[in-house]
Amino acid sequence: MYSYLQQDCKVCDCNYSNVEVPVEKKVGKNISSVEKRKFLVNTLLDLKDSKEAVYGTLDAWLAWEHSFPLVSLKKALLVLEKEEQWHRVVQVIKWMLSKGQGTTMGTYEQLIRALEKDNRAEEAHRIWVKKISHDLHSVPWRFCDLVLSIYYRNNMLERLVKLFQELEAYDRKPPNKSVVRKVGDAYEVLGLLEKKHKLLEKYNHLFSEISDKTSRRSKRSKRVAGINDERTGMSLL
Repeated sequence: MYSYLQQDCKVCDCNYSNVEVPVEKKVGKNISSVEKRKFLVNTLLDLKDSKEAVYGTLDAWLAWEHSFPLVSLKKALLVLEKEEQWHRVVQVIKWMLSKGQGTTMGTYEQLIRALEKDNRAEEAHRIWVKKISHDLHSVPWRFCDLVLSIYYRNNMLERLVKLFQELEAYDRKPPNKSVVRKVGDAYEVLGLLEKKHKLLEKYNHLFSEISDKTSRRSKRSKRVAGINDERTGMSLL
């Protein structure tokens, strides 16, 4: 992960210190972290769609902890994603960032993905530009592909082409034919047929059968690595 703690990581400038917390249960200090996390998730799922209510609940929950419970929050976010509570995922991540916590590449990737799922592609673009796009030489291709796909699905084709060209300027080669196809389609819709032809010619090797097998093996390796990373993270509890 790439830390962004040196940046001003606030996504919103909200003060919810005076908000009444809509949590009726008292939670003792001897409750386990697992039980606290379940209580938090259930509370978040039951809350009305109010940023003030969500931030107030999270502030109260934080007061139970001796240190910022980043691991527990990440696990709670996974549950919210499973429930497809994208609006709530966005609220929780923004609250976390407003506390100066979890300011990593992975967190911003999770936020941008949730924003698009919440039909807020334009906001996802703004956060990408403000927080990530200045570091294209080191942003993982997975994250870049996510943003290219968001542009593709939301008909932001000029932005798609611009991002791809910027990645090429850093000598970042597309890892698979899916990326090339999206860019090629964008060129075609924009009427840039000559550029599409040159693109397909340049990356023709990605469409070969051998390349397909290599790409599938690479994806499997990344999935295994991701599972191992997740297990390592869980052992921190």
